[in-house]
Amino acid sequence: MKDPIDRQPVRLAPTYRFQWEEAQQAHVLLYPEGMVKLNGPAGEILKHCDGTRTETQVIEALQQQFPGNDGLADDVRAFLSDARTRGWVC
Repeated sequence: MKDPIDRQPVRLAPTYRFQWEEAQQAHVLLYPEGMVKLNGPAGEILKHCDGTRTETQVIEALQQQFPGNDGLADDVRAFLSDARTRGWVC
């Protein structure tokens, strides 16, 4: 049986916009009150959270992009859990 979190595609919450910020040389999340500068792995994960992939599909895409990283799935799950808690993704 599928985990309830993995039934719906992962997408950015409506109040956030994900983009590359040249001045920061990093991906960022923009929202009405400010900006969150993301580290490299967070940016790579959020690139795949476009509302077309479930959490498992995001992990599979990243595993293809970064083969041989044994802890990747756990790291992605932990990041997405934290991102949900922060209200960045739904």
